[in-house]
Amino acid sequence: MPSLFKQIQAGTVWDFHGGIHPPARKTQTNQKPIATLPMPDRLYIPLRQHIGVPGQLLVQIGQRVLKGQALTSADNSMAVPVHAPTSGVVLSIAPHTSPHPSALPELTLVLAPDGLDEWRVREPLNISHCDKVQLLNRIQDSGIAGMGGAGFPTHLKSGVAQPVDYLIINAVECEPYISADDLLMQEAATTIVKGIDILCRLLSPKAVLIGIEDDKPIATAAMKAACSQREHYYVRTVPTKYPSGGEKQLIQLLTNKEVPNGRRPIDIGIVMQNVGTAFAVAQAVLDDHPLISRIVTVAGDTLSQQQNVLALLGTPVSDLLDACGFQPEHKQRIIMGGPMMGFTLPDLSVPVVKTTNCILAPTVAELPAATEEMDCIRCSACADACPASLLPQQLLWYSKARDNEKLAEYNLADCIECGACAYVCPSEIPLVQYYRVAKADIREQQREALKAEQAKARFEARNERLEREKQERLERNQQLAAARQQQQTSGAGNAVADALARIKAKQAQAAPQDEQNKAQILAERELKKQQAREYQQQKAQQQAVEEHAEQHSQTPAISNSTDSKAAAVAAAIARAQAKKAAQKPEQLIKPAQSVDEMNKPMRAAEADPRKAAIAAAIARAKAKQQAQTETETETETETKTETETETSAPLIAADAVNKSAVESNAASAIEDPRKAAVAAALARAKAKKQANAEPTEQTEASATNSVVPETVVAETVVPETVVPETVVPETVVAEDPRKAAIAAAIARAKARKQADSENS
Repeated sequence: MPSLFKQIQAGTVWDFHGGIHPPARKTQTNQKPIATLPMPDRLYIPLRQHIGVPGQLLVQIGQRVLKGQALTSADNSMAVPVHAPTSGVVLSIAPHTSPHPSALPELTLVLAPDGLDEWRVREPLNISHCDKVQLLNRIQDSGIAGMGGAGFPTHLKSGVAQPVDYLIINAVECEPYISADDLLMQEAATTIVKGIDILCRLLSPKAVLIGIEDDKPIATAAMKAACSQREHYYVRTVPTKYPSGGEKQLIQLLTNKEVPNGRRPIDIGIVMQNVGTAFAVAQAVLDDHPLISRIVTVAGDTLSQQQNVLALLGTPVSDLLDACGFQPEHKQRIIMGGPMMGFTLPDLSVPVVKTTNCILAPTVAELPAATEEMDCIRCSACADACPASLLPQQLLWYSKARDNEKLAEYNLADCIECGACAYVCPSEIPLVQYYRVAKADIREQQREALKAEQAKARFEARNERLEREKQERLERNQQLAAARQQQQTSGAGNAVADALARIKAKQAQAAPQDEQNKAQILAERELKKQQAREYQQQKAQQQAVEEHAEQHSQTPAISNSTDSKAAAVAAAIARAQAKKAAQKPEQLIKPAQSVDEMNKPMRAAEADPRKAAIAAAIARAKAKQQAQTETETETETETKTETETETSAPLIAADAVNKSAVESNAASAIEDPRKAAVAAALARAKAKKQANAEPTEQTEASATNSVVPETVVAETVVPETVVPETVVPETVVAEDPRKAAIAAAIARAKARKQADSENS
């Protein structure tokens, strides 16, 4: 028995199961040349005209485009771009009725032709210098998809990696009325063969089989003449039988091979392309002519001129019908496609697309509409006519019941929707419509199942990731704990101690600088204080000089009376302090000062006679002021001091004066030791004046009984600028009774000594 290839070479043609023989009705169009339509006013270009996804839009509203310019880009392997059929302006990009049985709107670009038909720059390719990648890119960029009805992207079929035994060119137009491929082969057989050469360059098949029905003798002769110089190009004539143009049926006719259920022709080493697709490939590669037009059969008894026309993609169906003399009748139907697999259009604005091969406008008598559906009589005529060897009756029942499992079991996916079963059904059951709805439901369920499976996979992947991260964290924590324990046991903690030592060293280095800054700040403060004190001294000296000048103008009597009054007050204060100290011997607050400490201010005054003179002037000025403000109380104070030394009233007055004097002296002595020296000098000056004014015996007696220590007297006569006149609390005066007694004795001794020295 000869091999399969030898049988094919010998011209053997096989048969397939089922099939029907409807009236061809092609003579009205296949005897006329291809006509050219006038330019339409508007072109409606859907962005998706193939099986797959639409490309990315490249133009915008109001933009002028050139003929052949890409309107979308192929950014996906399943995307095929569309191009401008002519030059013009983009009017809108909006949804429009689609050329589909569902008639659902799809995004459509509306182009207004400008009548110039101006081409973009074209760049043809030289096949001998091109590789496969360049050819495939050119095919995809030219927007070529299967033109036999399915619309599958051509570059995917032509770029398969599996080895190819046979390339089959489908030129079998088995459906009635359609003769577009017949006229194409009659007028452009040479170009079609060039396209086949390009496909062979991409696929490298063992042989090329061109199948043509036996009712196309002119086309068969033209193709044989064009292929006469090509080896292993075989033109084969097949019997006229519907649907011999189906992919699986033509493969069985030419190779006697059956495509397994759920598989593709490439799985058995076969690739099939439409004759119109081969013609478009040749134009795209050799002339850089993208797919912007195609041949469409316009037929039907309502047309005065039935013919094949070359229509631009996007041309409304109404323009085709008007060009062919359309005379509609009542309840007129317009069908896109053949009478077996076509669908009725909802309106005439639907455009021509890449997969449009026929527009029918039949009369009611010519192609009667389907009558009312009746019940199935189980005649099995549909099963006999099915070219895919299916059981249409069983598929009908399961489609109505939506039993998708049974539909899959009975291989609904193998149905090619040829309509042969509905054509022979005596009950007028639209079987194909039921199958299409069932297929749509199955596809939707498959998509939902796929989404659920993907969601489940993502959920499981997320859980695995979370668990893995948890384990990694646990391991990391365990490693860190082990490292810490190892550091503690191996003395690795010295690193922390070293770090602390470095920090302390840095702090120690910074400490001298801080101390130096502090010392500088303190020195600046002391300098400012010294300057302030000098300023105060200068100011006090100026005031003392002024007051001294005023004192020279005063009478000696006033000065003498004032000095005697001050001495009397001081004596009263001393007596009151001694008495109060005797009454409260338990109050011991501060230790008594030594004689040397008490004499320090006196020695300081003696060392600087100028300061003593200034202090004396200040004392005289204060005495003068006091004499002027307290004239009425002077006499009363002297009387009480001399006669009532033991009464309570003088004690209280003396105590108050003593408190004020002690507090003022303490405050001024603490603030500045020089003030204490000035006060001592003033006290000596007062004592000298008193000695000159009174007899010696009286001075001694008063000094023995009531002399106040010089420090106390000096404290009571401090200049106003140095010591403020405030009331001192009682606790300050009565700090130590022994101190008061010692101070009084020292004061008496000093007064006696001073009197002796002055008398001598």
